Amino acid sequence: MRKALKFVTNLVSSPLLYIGVRLILGSIFIYAGLVKISDPKTFAAIISQYGLIPEVFLPPVAIGLPLIEFLAGVGLIFNIRGSITVIFGLLIMFIFVLWYGILRELNIDCGCFTTEELEGINSLKQAFYRDIIMIIGVIYLFIYKRIKIYKKEIPFLFFNKFNLRRFQNDT
Repeated sequence: MRKALKFVTNLVSSPLLYIGVRLILGSIFIYAGLVKISDPKTFAAIISQYGLIPEVFLPPVAIGLPLIEFLAGVGLIFNIRGSITVIFGLLIMFIFVLWYGILRELNIDCGCFTTEELEGINSLKQAFYRDIIMIIGVIYLFIYKRIKIYKKEIPFLFFNKFNLRRFQNDT
């Protein structure tokens, strides 16, 4: 049992796994954002099928949401503070929208990546489960950061306040 616990602890605190999950999730959000930004009219039409957003707000949402996805993905890849929280919020919102579509048995494209995704309730269920898996990845990123903060180690951060003060005191 101790070996298993040590293995899990080492795995969770692995910088390589942290970077890998960050790069994968960031790339997914960059891709999804770019696909939607490239065709905002089609994305607006998909959003309108859910019936959750008034017609007046469709154009800003069809442009703004993919832009936020893209920027959050870039932020996650470059480890910019707050990007994990933004992606977590987006995923929670997507899960609720997909859940709404599944409950209403909407036979529509989920609007997640391409406009040519499989249509129908199975597409919504697949997207729902995919987003749950991504939420697990985001929770891992939160846990990793908490473990590193707890250990007073912040990986890949070149100039935090402590190092900057120490550098200033040396000169």
